[in-house]
Amino acid sequence: MADGSPSYTWGFIGPGVGGEDEERGRWQKLLPPNVKQVNVGLGISDYTVDGVDDAIVRYDDCVDALIAKGAQRVVLGGVPICSQLGRARVLKLSQESQKRTGVLADSTNEAIIAAFQRLGVKRVAIASRWAGQLNKAMVDYFAEAGITTAAVTSEGQWAAQGSAMSIEEGIVMAIRLGREAKQQAGDADGILLPGGAWRSLTAIPILEEEFAIPVVTNNNARAWRIIDAGFAPPREGWGRLLAGD
Repeated sequence: MADGSPSYTWGFIGPGVGGEDEERGRWQKLLPPNVKQVNVGLGISDYTVDGVDDAIVRYDDCVDALIAKGAQRVVLGGVPICSQLGRARVLKLSQESQKRTGVLADSTNEAIIAAFQRLGVKRVAIASRWAGQLNKAMVDYFAEAGITTAAVTSEGQWAAQGSAMSIEEGIVMAIRLGREAKQQAGDADGILLPGGAWRSLTAIPILEEEFAIPVVTNNNARAWRIIDAGFAPPREGWGRLLAGD
């Protein structure tokens, strides 16, 4: 555009206390410069049921803050928050928000579900680093959408452990758990690497080449939603989903 303003702005509701706009994912862009990301945080204490319940009361305020920054779409993230809330509650939040504001409301879990549906994935191997209770909530959420979990790994993590990982530790763990999940799952036709803290994008091309099935993460699912809506072109080099295969 002539004045340099973005052609599309999407807003992310993260688990933390916010962060500078465009800070998330700065190390690896999946979307072109005309797509701008703005952020706010729920200020969550942990990914436990109580921690999520205490924080989600701030959802409407977060939506309003993102709209004030120009967001044309708001996305609730990430997988732990959505999973602990349950699918019915997440869909209700999105529907009520969209009715109240007129701005499209989405969530990370629903983006992942839509991505798997587009790819034709019905049995998924989940490379999870989270604790058992959170894993069960996540598996139940996806089951409600008709996605069967063939295997799920666990490293026993909650929010603090995930945030403490270095980039290198996260990448290595994502690849290792992706392999473990697929080997345990046998005939799974897709792999999910849920969570944003461990920089799992790097694992996508590695695992897709190794197992010849699509790999979905929080970040590529959210980026695909914007590509699929026509606000960005397909992106080669980061897996089947973004390439439009």
